[in-house]
Amino acid sequence: MSIAINKEKCVGCGKCTKVCPGSLIKRDETGKAYIKYPKDCWGCVSCVKECNVGAIDFYLGADIGGRGSRMKVKSQGDMIYWNIEKPDQEKVTIEIDRTKSNQY
Repeated sequence: MSIAINKEKCVGCGKCTKVCPGSLIKRDETGKAYIKYPKDCWGCVSCVKECNVGAIDFYLGADIGGRGSRMKVKSQGDMIYWNIEKPDQEKVTIEIDRTKSNQY
């Protein structure tokens, strides 16, 4: 599992660098984020959740059924949207209501 950072979409806010528990995400001389060693990514998706502009994709590994799919996360109020794009271009959105996500 790993991430991919689209430098064209990155606005250089630095939020991803602050939340990465492995300190793997760095910023170049223009302030844009990059990950030098994607294979070292822990797969925690903290950076994906923090990126408000959708510049970071998370690869969903085959071991969790992803088979090369990529995921972006978007938050709007109490809602979280996991937007998944499969290799065949099919798109799936999983909606999570924060107010109900921990109810058992």
